[in-house]
Amino acid sequence: MNLAEKLISSHLAEGDMRPGGEIGLRVDQALIQDATGTMVMLELEALGLERVRTEVAAQYVDHNLLQSDERNMADHLFLRSACRRYGIWYSPPGNGVSHPTHMQHFGVPGRTLAGADSHTCAAGSLGMLAIGVGGLEVAMAMAGQPLYVTMPHVWGVRLTGALPDWVSAKDVILELLRRHGVSGGVNRMVEYHGPALGTLSAMDRHVIANMGAELGATTSVFPSDGRVLEFLESQGRADDYTELVADPDAGYDVEDEIDLSALEPLIARPSSPGNVVPVRQAAGEPVHQVVVGSSANPGLRDFAVVAEMLRGRQVHPQVSLEINPTSRQILADLTKSGAVTALLEAGARIHQTGCLGCIGMGQAPAVGRNSLRTFPRNFPGRSGTHDDAVWLCSPETAAASALTGAITDPRDLGLDHPEVREPRRVSTITAPLQRPLPIEEAREVALVKAESIGSLPELDPLPDSLTLPVVLKVGDDVSTDEIMPAGARALPYRSNIAALADFAFGQIDDTYPERARAAGPHAIVGGRNYGQGSSREHAAIVPRHLGLRVVIAKSFARIHWQNLANFGVLALEFADESGYDRLAQGDELRLDGLRKAVETGGEITADGVVLRHRLSARQRAMVLAGGWISQVRNTGS
Repeated sequence: MNLAEKLISSHLAEGDMRPGGEIGLRVDQALIQDATGTMVMLELEALGLERVRTEVAAQYVDHNLLQSDERNMADHLFLRSACRRYGIWYSPPGNGVSHPTHMQHFGVPGRTLAGADSHTCAAGSLGMLAIGVGGLEVAMAMAGQPLYVTMPHVWGVRLTGALPDWVSAKDVILELLRRHGVSGGVNRMVEYHGPALGTLSAMDRHVIANMGAELGATTSVFPSDGRVLEFLESQGRADDYTELVADPDAGYDVEDEIDLSALEPLIARPSSPGNVVPVRQAAGEPVHQVVVGSSANPGLRDFAVVAEMLRGRQVHPQVSLEINPTSRQILADLTKSGAVTALLEAGARIHQTGCLGCIGMGQAPAVGRNSLRTFPRNFPGRSGTHDDAVWLCSPETAAASALTGAITDPRDLGLDHPEVREPRRVSTITAPLQRPLPIEEAREVALVKAESIGSLPELDPLPDSLTLPVVLKVGDDVSTDEIMPAGARALPYRSNIAALADFAFGQIDDTYPERARAAGPHAIVGGRNYGQGSSREHAAIVPRHLGLRVVIAKSFARIHWQNLANFGVLALEFADESGYDRLAQGDELRLDGLRKAVETGGEITADGVVLRHRLSARQRAMVLAGGWISQVRNTGS
């Protein structure tokens, strides 16, 4: 067996391991962050949960750190009270980005991790089976239910050679995106193997596994080997180590190979992680902002290499260089090493630990001015600027460009490649983490809910017949950032669905909320890979609140497809993609016999266009009931 099959088989609760079929997995750990966490806590309340049943559940406050009014702090108070009530670890603002912080404190090889964040897959760097899903699925997992996913094909990526100077882990995943695009990993689980693994640290692997989400993959996994042991020893957690590797004769459903020694610095152009070219092909483009940080480049090394490149030098006068540390631990070690001083003397701005610009919370670039970022995503408008120009690159390319004021291949600087030595034992900062209360004490905790915190909307069952106007028609690769933006304007309303609705599809068509309210029940038509990107279930709940009943698309991204079912929205695909051209915004569709078609898996016809769905029996029951919460309330299971 390969490692992916070993991990899945050891946690299989329902189904069989046949690619394309639905399976249920036992969940050991759960991760939520504040942009998704408020909904998860409201869902736990709606489920009447007494206490979480996973081995570990952790809530991180890392996304919305701009306390520009009272709503942000109100959400944090609510989250902390819910953690105390339900038995969840609480990581307060400034403690760190969820993925590297979870890796440092809770990551254990061989465990399953369900996370209400699409980049949960980063924990695959430690040999975990870590899957990003919607918040409701994490709530159900915390309540002791299996995590349901489609059994993926296992994509074996063999790594050979060794990275040359000035090429790093970010260039490895950018190479896969260059080859396969943002949907190349759909219905696949990526397993990295081969002789080059020993050259990649656990945090290098985190960079690569993290951006498997940008490939559309279910998750990514690396073996748990000596480099993982080295990481756990540095954290003082060597006892959590277990060796986990594929069998010597293991095979894969799909195979690929990357010779690390043949790679060069790469960069993703605006506005897709899949729009990858060599840095030298883009060289000379003027740069006005460079941001280093995020869960995609979160390691000590990723910041230290920038500090060494800048040591004794000055950032170009037109460039704003922003440094976003990813955990208290990493900030402490950067400070001890003198890296923070080097960055400050070079002209960098040091920000608090958190996601910040990655989720559009501050650091918005100027219109039409290039911003280079060591981030995982550059979808249109995600930065907080409507007409942005965001590029994705490695820390080395980011630092080189900050020095010159233009996109620059770091090999062309004429500098010696910096040597970065990480401490054998890192700073251990555990005090800010607030552990779960004993159950007797937890039962006495009341949830702290300010007026700004709403409740889950009541969702009605799917009717047998619907007449629906097509309120919106969109193209390929529409992201959840475009469906339901985050950022400094919208994210403070994340716990109030009615208020958040005003921002729906604002990046694409800001008239949608008004037109959707006027239309009532309606449909949306989309292209390929509809709903790529973030796991935020707001992208399903908010349009559903505005009347969305059916989305018709050429294909769907995995997490959003499941989120639609979770909240009773019927996701239909064209039997023939040419049907997309036959439907227009403003058309009125008549859908009859819906309930039987959903129950039996039969085809549905709308205006002569044949449609079908891929819902499992479990998902069909959900959609018919009006969503998972409605189903639980009606049936008790």
